[in-house]
Amino acid sequence: MIKRATRLAALACATALTVPQVPATARTPRPAPAPATAPARPNVIVILVDDMGFSDISSFGSEIPTPNLDRLAAGGLRFTQFYNTARCSCSRASLLTGTYPHQAGLGHLEAISVPGSMGIRGKLLDRVVTLPEVMHSAGYFTAMAGKWHLGMSHGVGPWQRGFDRSLTSPVGEIYWPNQVQKNAQYLFIDGKKVRANSPEVGTGQWYSSNLFVDWTTKFIKQADDAKKPFFVYLPFVNVHFPVMAPKDEIARFRGKYAQGWDALRKARFERQKKMGIVGPDETLPGRLPNTYNWDKLTPEQRDRFDKIMATYAADITGMDKAVGTLIDRLKASGDLDNTLILFMSDNGGNAESGPDGRLKDAGVLGGPKSTTFVGMNWATLQNTPFQYFKHYTEEGGISTPLIAYWPKGIDPKLDGGFVRAPGHLIDVMPTLVEISGATYPKTFHGHAIVPMQGRSFAPAFRGQALHRDKPIFWEHEGNRAVRDGKWKLVARYSRPWQLFDMSRDRSETRDLAAANPARVREMAAEWDNWAAKSYVDPWVEAYDVYLGKNPRQNWGFGNIPEHPEAMDEITPSLRQQIAFHVGEKSADD
Repeated sequence: MIKRATRLAALACATALTVPQVPATARTPRPAPAPATAPARPNVIVILVDDMGFSDISSFGSEIPTPNLDRLAAGGLRFTQFYNTARCSCSRASLLTGTYPHQAGLGHLEAISVPGSMGIRGKLLDRVVTLPEVMHSAGYFTAMAGKWHLGMSHGVGPWQRGFDRSLTSPVGEIYWPNQVQKNAQYLFIDGKKVRANSPEVGTGQWYSSNLFVDWTTKFIKQADDAKKPFFVYLPFVNVHFPVMAPKDEIARFRGKYAQGWDALRKARFERQKKMGIVGPDETLPGRLPNTYNWDKLTPEQRDRFDKIMATYAADITGMDKAVGTLIDRLKASGDLDNTLILFMSDNGGNAESGPDGRLKDAGVLGGPKSTTFVGMNWATLQNTPFQYFKHYTEEGGISTPLIAYWPKGIDPKLDGGFVRAPGHLIDVMPTLVEISGATYPKTFHGHAIVPMQGRSFAPAFRGQALHRDKPIFWEHEGNRAVRDGKWKLVARYSRPWQLFDMSRDRSETRDLAAANPARVREMAAEWDNWAAKSYVDPWVEAYDVYLGKNPRQNWGFGNIPEHPEAMDEITPSLRQQIAFHVGEKSADD
């Protein structure tokens, strides 16, 4: 048996006070040094982006310029080992409740509700309490503008779970007021269903990240008028498919991705090492099987992929500009200095459309009649230096950048520094409970409440080390993992456990399971115990309504690639699927 004390001693929990590699011009001048104790009742804004990879903003190594997020990073803290849950609804449930997804009722997406299930119910359940409910009870004005995806189709909207005001897209995917996609036809204002192109929502050809910031600004003004601190949840739809952006922004990036994913990935990796985002001895693994070799593509194919990634990059900068607008408005209203801003992503880069991605421009690339899915090859770039993607519990699926900015609450000596302790979305609730003076209830509206599962990271704002007294756990679609100090145990659905030393190998290239069987057995037993207590149902692939009849491939779904001749390596499963597909086509002919 491995002693708990030994594992605690191995925790990578020091807060690094290194100077960031962020342009000096990005720095926001700080006010006088913060007092020894943080000011009471700060405002809080939680910004969540959708399907964005670990390295997609420039303060985490990207070539995509994000100067406004850089401002926050240079004037705050970057958390380099922070985690989400590998999928959209699941991460939103953990973020807003401080519990694991199955405990909240969303062990999968809203659309997947399994009869008799303990944790795959498609909606927030009454056994959890939400951040707006907790903050509201502490006297906060609570509001949100953006994507919900937590059970509106099952009768659970934000106006029913603690938000005073809300402009809500039920499942996201909305960028323009006149899109053709069915999920972009309507928004909800405080529960009232309104067509997206209604003047009640906004005027002109708005872009949704700007629209959501405009509504956020209205809500903050209402909080200020009421002389209340505010809790605002700002879940952008950027950069979820159908990836869209203004055409002039896309034009800025056309041609910049013509060198291909491998070269750009190596460049991101070198920047990350120089910044200190990853260790100097970290390994950049090769591309996974079933990805395309850029050199085997035709010029026309390469140009198509350049269009796809240019649209994605423009989508990122569109979101960053909206964040800049929000920062400037907070400064103008006098709210900025005592507002904690948290920025994070709900899962790793999205490979769901496979190696080909998807590009239907309908005449205007990135416009309201277009559809862009970035695909597996570019998702490999987005998750640099990690492997795998959204859906999976390898680092590429669960790692998120986290930026914390709070001029009056974070010691200015820490500006631009790193927090290297492992953390998770379940830690946001205890952090906000601590800094707001709120009370997390044992019962709420007559229901017993699942206790908070995480721990506060507020001590990092004062330069103090962070400690955990229990591991972090994951399960999604049968993919599972445990993070305990420097050790991570991880397995894909129906596969054996692998063990990695995160202090030396965060890109998961050297499996140490065979050399450490006792550790594997103990961590696996801890996972089993957690799953039994946390409403985790055994996964069945038939539950996934999005998978279809094809077997799941390593990008998350089962569509057939168009150019297997451009692959350096093909998995046996995909080779079998391609052969079957070719046989079906021959029979049809």
